[in-house]
Amino acid sequence: MYKKERFKKGFTLIETLVAIGLFILGIQATVMVFSKTMKNKAYSLEMGKSSFVVSRSMGDLTQYMRRARQSDDGSYPIVSANDNDLVLYSDYDKDGKTERLHIYLTDGRVYMGIRRPSESFPPSYASGDETTIELARQIVNTATDPMFSYYNKDYPEDVINNPVDTPADTSEIRLIKIFLKINIDPNRAPDNIQQETFVELRNLNDYDRIH
Repeated sequence: MYKKERFKKGFTLIETLVAIGLFILGIQATVMVFSKTMKNKAYSLEMGKSSFVVSRSMGDLTQYMRRARQSDDGSYPIVSANDNDLVLYSDYDKDGKTERLHIYLTDGRVYMGIRRPSESFPPSYASGDETTIELARQIVNTATDPMFSYYNKDYPEDVINNPVDTPADTSEIRLIKIFLKINIDPNRAPDNIQQETFVELRNLNDYDRIH
């Protein structure tokens, strides 16, 4: 009797090429997933950093605005109040002198312009900002998301007339909301981080009693 010769079945050329192709596709998919994961982590990290900077800047602004007071030349504490532009007087650096602060949002960045009073007597304030500092960037507020909203003394009982229309009557303002939306990539709108805070202008109550 003849024994049947047994052959080990191997891969054909086509099967080998298919296997290699699948292996390469698997590697590419793994690389893409890894790359996307790393990009998401980097995005989240940068968003976290930007959010922290904005949060710190909002904290500083809150303190500056809370200390709003009559200027050194006797002018009312608030000069003008618009959606993305606020001018008021405050001793922001606690040097005993009242500076004029111009806080505004433009081109995705928040700035604060500063004008110090003159050294002459009586003191006066020149027009325009003397110095300007950047407080925050990567801001993506839209026309329907103003940086500032203003409320009168009747809020929160009166929600019909609050927030007040802008440009606001500065004599009516008693509370200001600061609202900012942050995103390092404006194309990823759903991922916006929102921060807001309310600032009570306490010194205006004293101003009302005196005047």
